[in-house]
Amino acid sequence: MNRIGFWISSLFVAFALLSSTVFVVDQRQFGVVYALGQIKEVITEPGLHFKLPPPLQNVNYIDKRLLTLDSPDNEPMLTAEKQRVVVDWYVRWRISDPQAYIRNVGLDEKSGANQLNRVVRNAFQEEINKHTVKELLSLKREALMEDVKRAVLEVVKGSKPWGVDVVDVRITRADYVDTITESVYRRMEAERKRVANELRSTGGAEGEKIRADADRQREVAVANAYREAQKIKGQGDAQAARIYAESFGRDPQFAQFYRSLESYKTTFASKSDVMVLDPASSDFFKAMRSSAGAGTSPRK
Repeated sequence: MNRIGFWISSLFVAFALLSSTVFVVDQRQFGVVYALGQIKEVITEPGLHFKLPPPLQNVNYIDKRLLTLDSPDNEPMLTAEKQRVVVDWYVRWRISDPQAYIRNVGLDEKSGANQLNRVVRNAFQEEINKHTVKELLSLKREALMEDVKRAVLEVVKGSKPWGVDVVDVRITRADYVDTITESVYRRMEAERKRVANELRSTGGAEGEKIRADADRQREVAVANAYREAQKIKGQGDAQAARIYAESFGRDPQFAQFYRSLESYKTTFASKSDVMVLDPASSDFFKAMRSSAGAGTSPRK
């Protein structure tokens, strides 16, 4: 029984020892083998590799992919005209020489990002001091980014190379600081309000002019229509008077009878109208008496 336990323990120790000598390097990483704290080998090819068990040898991994560093703060910078601006930027970089990187920068990507951020910011500050705000927003912006990239490469490729490659440096935003931006927005708002009030005043004046012209045209149209109506009415009255005159001239008795009927119609327009007259002696009912007399003839 003790022999079985011994063999099991031995196999377990052997497996643990064997597993500590095997490591896998991913295609996205560098494998750095340390021997007693010193870099013994840098493995760039992915796959299964072997080493001595700890503490004789250890493995550390460093990312070999293209990395992005964004500007971590919004501290303002001064332009050539002493304007305070905020510049957002990013840098694309990668680790190309792990040994030089570990010796001069650090053991992980964060160390390189921190130091690279300081160098890039100083390069931006130095270049922005040479340009105006207008140039930051014009075609010279591309030249500025190239100058910054060149300055950063001079540092990372200097006497103590960092073992990194800076692929690209780009500005994503260039703007005034918040206090200046707020002041600019207030001036823009005041200018827009002034223009809006001017347009409203001009529109109001034009509206009054249009309404006055429309009222004048309406009065002229009404006056012309009234004049035409009165003219037509006068022509109609004249024609009616002429027809009446011709008709009455042919038969005076009919004319007298017609005028009497018109008088009756006007006088008795309402049922409540009352007249106190003597029909026998008044000429007002002469037409009615003549009509009544003509309607009764003596019997034979």
